[in-house]
Amino acid sequence: MSALGWTLEDDDRAERFLSLTGLDADSLRGGLGDPALLAAVLDFLANHEPDLIRAAEGLAVTPEELVAAAQELRA
Repeated sequence: MSALGWTLEDDDRAERFLSLTGLDADSLRGGLGDPALLAAVLDFLANHEPDLIRAAEGLAVTPEELVAAAQELRA
């Protein structure tokens, strides 16, 4: 869930995330506990390496941990 917060804290990044996923504010609120939504956030980060690296730094984890978390959520 921290990755979602990190993604949404920057307006441009948040807008890109919403545009690419087709989600809106209501979908986000309703899906906060949904593993598919959380995996979508991590996939969004993984698909744009600069965001992945900055998110990992901001969340005090490695980029590999974020990618692995997405894989676990999809399993």
